[in-house]
Amino acid sequence: MRVLGLLRADASSEAGEPPSPELLERCGRFMEEVTRAGVLLASDGLQPSSQGARVRLTGGKVTVLDGPFTESKELIASYALLEVKSMAEAVEWTTRFLRALGGGECELRPLYEGPPGQEP
Repeated sequence: MRVLGLLRADASSEAGEPPSPELLERCGRFMEEVTRAGVLLASDGLQPSSQGARVRLTGGKVTVLDGPFTESKELIASYALLEVKSMAEAVEWTTRFLRALGGGECELRPLYEGPPGQEP
């Protein structure tokens, strides 16, 4: 099963502050471990919402809203695509990741997959 992990943004990620060398080291060790285990398929950090845009199509009209966006509790700072056997395994890896970060909040969402025996 493939699960997308979405790390919530916080004030420092929205400010574009780089992580400390200690945090980079801890997260680097974790990323090596999750990659060696064959669980991590893709991962990346996202630039602050001030660098982004939201595009909405309603009633045939396109609206583009440039960032920054005010509801930081709903913003995403990074993502990881995991290949796991169960949601419980995704929760376990995510808990270990949040411990490496020293805290935070992730949302886990399973991806739709194709019919049995076929790739999505």
